[in-house]
Amino acid sequence: MDASRVFVRDVKRVVVKVGTAVVTRSDDGRMALGRLGALCEQIKELNLDGYEVILVSSGAVSAGRQRLRFRKLVNSSFADLQKPQAELDGKACAAVGQNGLMALYDALFSQLDLTSAQLLVTDNDFRDPNFRSQLSETVNQLLDSKVIPVLNENDAVSTRKAPYEDSSGIFWDNDSLAALLALELKADLLILLSDVDGLYSGPPSDPQSKLIHTYIKEKHQTEITFGDKSRLGRGGMTAKVKAAVHAAVAGIPVIIASGKATDNILKVIKGQCVGTLFHKDAHLWASAKETGAREMAVSARECSRRLQALSTNERKMILLDIAEALEDNEELIKTENDADIAAAQQAGYDRSLISSLAKSIRVLADMEEPIGQILKKTEIADGLVLEKTSCPLGVLLIVFESRPEALVQIASLAVRSGNGLLLKGGKEAKRSNAILHKVITGALPGNVGEKLIGLVTTREEIPDLLKLDDVIDLVIPRGSNKLVSQIKESTKIPVLGHADGICHVYVDKSANMDMAKRVVLDAKMDYPAACNAMETLLVHKDLLQNGGLNELVRDLRSEGVDLFGGPRISALQELNIPATQTFHKEYNTPACTVEIVDNVHAAIEHINQHGSAHTDCIVAEDQKVAEAFLQKVDSAAVFHNASTRFCDGARFGLGAEVGISTSRIHARGPVGVEGLLTTRWILKGSGQIVDGDKGVVYTHKDLPIVS
Repeated sequence: MDASRVFVRDVKRVVVKVGTAVVTRSDDGRMALGRLGALCEQIKELNLDGYEVILVSSGAVSAGRQRLRFRKLVNSSFADLQKPQAELDGKACAAVGQNGLMALYDALFSQLDLTSAQLLVTDNDFRDPNFRSQLSETVNQLLDSKVIPVLNENDAVSTRKAPYEDSSGIFWDNDSLAALLALELKADLLILLSDVDGLYSGPPSDPQSKLIHTYIKEKHQTEITFGDKSRLGRGGMTAKVKAAVHAAVAGIPVIIASGKATDNILKVIKGQCVGTLFHKDAHLWASAKETGAREMAVSARECSRRLQALSTNERKMILLDIAEALEDNEELIKTENDADIAAAQQAGYDRSLISSLAKSIRVLADMEEPIGQILKKTEIADGLVLEKTSCPLGVLLIVFESRPEALVQIASLAVRSGNGLLLKGGKEAKRSNAILHKVITGALPGNVGEKLIGLVTTREEIPDLLKLDDVIDLVIPRGSNKLVSQIKESTKIPVLGHADGICHVYVDKSANMDMAKRVVLDAKMDYPAACNAMETLLVHKDLLQNGGLNELVRDLRSEGVDLFGGPRISALQELNIPATQTFHKEYNTPACTVEIVDNVHAAIEHINQHGSAHTDCIVAEDQKVAEAFLQKVDSAAVFHNASTRFCDGARFGLGAEVGISTSRIHARGPVGVEGLLTTRWILKGSGQIVDGDKGVVYTHKDLPIVS
């Protein structure tokens, strides 16, 4: 939870204001039934959870205008239609539309077993103290009865001279009305739903505009450039900000968020970082996290460009210096790691691990230079040569839950590939991560800068980083299914990785059984929690008859593996294997699913249907069967007669890995240096111009790449 959103813990009464641009469709101005339905469903859920929800809804004028235009069209002669059409009176539109709008709310709430009530108010009403008292009493009675009050300005009878322009008086639109009601009815929170994600530094359509997560008046009131007012209603973002500031100063937190999302109200109530927050204490928070996240990413990019400008030998020396620094600081690293172990009760570092990490960095240093490699060379025309070259991706954000040696591997890969890096490790290894980061960045030369590798220290910083799609180029999560899924749902930045590691071993009838038992046991028990550990064992049906299946089951059980069976194998009473609830199961423990299949084609179909496209293996002596498996299993890594545990960057000779990807775009399988590179085109000419393709004769001839 964002620290600035902790206030939601004390919320009971909520005022939700929904704007005209949310309740109507942008193409024809008709009511947006899907969005209204989602709004009512969220209010229903809050109602069940004990929240008191007051709804302020715009949209009556727009709805009425549609109905009156239709009536006018139906009742007009052809001659009438040829005349200039006068704009319909807003008050008449409001009178017609309010009836239809409320009927729609009543129908939707009735479908959800809720009752709604309409309350129409005018600016003059609030000049009467007795009205204010009676309004509060009525709303309190409705809320006590679990009824949803729906309020709107009664535009049809408003005495305001210019109801769509005047911004004086007690309130002047439904945004300011919502703020007034929040104060009058003693609400704990005000949510203003708009057609954009929140308050931006400029017009939301401008790519340079940035979403402001927390509004700080002293900072933002002079920086923001507002766009046009609402296309349909009277307000727009200017009115919302004015109303939000008014309520926030009076002590009521306000969120401006998109009403087009189906669950934003619920996300706000849960404390998630949605939209723009207005709060009386915002100036105390000073938006340090938002600024810090961006500055960290920008600094990493600037340092990465300096790193790329170095020579191959200079970048190699940086890696060698990092390896040496790790070994020189071995005792200090171990002391900090021991402190983490004492707190987390987990396995720690030993001397061999530090040596192994330093060795892997030296392997990376000795690799062929990855940056600036010419991958393809083409003569476009005489004297015009095009080169496709390798280059760094830019800035990487790695979120990892594993042991802190991942930090060393990832940092060394980033240096080798010329990328800037932001790292967020698990809190259980906080001290280990901190000392490793200090040692590694201390080894970076001054002409590159230690900000090449930034360390994110709190979970609260992650939501801000995930919104920086203009300065972070790739996110790589290393951890649980939950972590990967949450990150994929929370960012527009490309995400590389895998959510599940449901790896299979298929033992064919042609398998050498001694080999099969070795491969199966290693795939499951070498490290059961690894993403490349076997989670499902498939066996050919003939192994049931010749005893091969019994041998595999016996050996797994003797190693302490808990077995769960598919429908065919759990039906065999002699094996006594309980049925699994699902084939899509990643155990991460000494446990696995076992099932019988008819042949290799059935195994392939099972894997492609239930697997996670990570790593799958066949044990077979029949080469045709093995080849069919290798060609048709659609996974990032497919093995023949070898444990799935070999799917690892170091074991593949990549030096190290940032993770394993099951994506089909960019990188797949263990991701080493090559997976952190992209390409760019370099064209070398001598003054050629296109001139409508008249001035050049294309040859498109492949040229040899000279190393």
